[in-house]
Amino acid sequence: MLSRNAWSVHFTWRDLPQPREGAWYLRIRPEEWELWLDDQGIPDGTPYLLSPRFVYDVNPNSYLHRVDYLEGPLNSQRNRARALAGYFTFLHQARGASDWRDATEDDHRAYRHWRRRDAKGPRIDGSTWSQDTSHVFQFYKHAKKKSWVAEIPMALREAKERSGSPRGRRSADEVEKVPASYAHDEAGTRIEWLPAPSYRRWRDVGVRGYDAQGLPREHFRGRWASRNAAFTDMLVRTGMRLEEQGTLLKSEIPLGEGPAGYSKFWLPKSIAKRESGRWLYEPASTRRDLTAYAVEDRAWVVEEARDAGRYRRIRRPLVIADPELPHLAQYTSGATVGQRVDVRLLGPLERRRLLVDTEEGLEPAMFWLGEHGMPLSLSTWKDMFTAANERCEAAGLEERAHAHLCRHTFAVITLEQLQRGHLAALGEMNPAQRLHYQRIFGDPMDWVRCRLGHSSQLSTLIYLHALQELEMETRMALVPDTWEDPRDTPLDALGDEKPPADLPEEVVAQ
Repeated sequence: MLSRNAWSVHFTWRDLPQPREGAWYLRIRPEEWELWLDDQGIPDGTPYLLSPRFVYDVNPNSYLHRVDYLEGPLNSQRNRARALAGYFTFLHQARGASDWRDATEDDHRAYRHWRRRDAKGPRIDGSTWSQDTSHVFQFYKHAKKKSWVAEIPMALREAKERSGSPRGRRSADEVEKVPASYAHDEAGTRIEWLPAPSYRRWRDVGVRGYDAQGLPREHFRGRWASRNAAFTDMLVRTGMRLEEQGTLLKSEIPLGEGPAGYSKFWLPKSIAKRESGRWLYEPASTRRDLTAYAVEDRAWVVEEARDAGRYRRIRRPLVIADPELPHLAQYTSGATVGQRVDVRLLGPLERRRLLVDTEEGLEPAMFWLGEHGMPLSLSTWKDMFTAANERCEAAGLEERAHAHLCRHTFAVITLEQLQRGHLAALGEMNPAQRLHYQRIFGDPMDWVRCRLGHSSQLSTLIYLHALQELEMETRMALVPDTWEDPRDTPLDALGDEKPPADLPEEVVAQ
């Protein structure tokens, strides 16, 4: 068990403790933190590390706040910070209060044993271990380059040559090194997904709080069950990533009366992974649930927060003055007061301070809000999935889900349905008609690729493996459980009759 003497991850919209003095540590008074963060260009919500003594160590935090990292997905930033915090905590607690600068290869071997093999450790899977190890390795690689440490404190090996890489002898400096402790038990092409009935069972019991028979429980007090169910339904019906959906603006989601089928809307590239902006399709049932949340639960928390003056206390707010022009906002305080910003260019963190000036007053531009009327964090949504899984387990159900599983479920089910319809249409055509049809309507695999935001079809091909497994499971169900010909007469049915004289002795003995 890890004690309170741990490295901790914090986020920049919270109050920062005063750091202690030291040669390697930033010295600044607490009341100057907000101005300093703005001067450094560090956005709200960015993770930073504090030591067990609440020391803000400049070196690892400057690594976390590199420009290329700050421009990357928020989820990646947090995973990177948590990986470093976990390793630094282990060094502090289990390796004689070692500083990260004093780490050795033995420390990393001990960390691997505790994380993966120790009965008292978390026993994580290979994929999680390799991801965490990569984060720690990249930090120490950067630290060595900056001369913060003399060597990378983990065993390394030569990286395998990639296909297409130049061949020939390379000098020692040119050989790429990677951690030797990477796991070899990653899941590979295996993906997790839920058939539609299983997903609905997980949602109703885990999120809505129904009992195992699918009926509402009298004593369930899930204040946000409807909102959370609408959130998971939208994930599983559109294939968005958690961060993509969690940072949508109200103006970007189709609401109100709409078509009987699907509503088309644009996911901005500023919040899409690898800037994969794309068209998405929202089914009518999901649209109705989102509209109900917008006009009921969301409106209620906005009114309460507005009355409490919470929106007036947001630091350096960006305000959309004209709801009819939702793409234009401007700063209303600070050194940049009056400066205009194109909302379509704002990333996930910047959207948290984006407000809309309506006839009733200010309200957040982001769609998904918590009970205090403020935008929900990604960790809150992850906690919601954890709580839902725990309810399913308590109810005796096998279904478990997480945000990315919803994305996998969308991909597998959509691909199967489109492929089935595509093949049925082609089967009724001659070769010339098939070619014309494919030129117009394209390929189901490529359509799903676009909806998922994959840059290459190779990333989407993993879902074909799930369809192949599903097809083979269906076929295997038709294979009889015995290969015996039912017309054959079992030996025990012969009664007192003697077996044929030419039957082998070992068969007679049986």
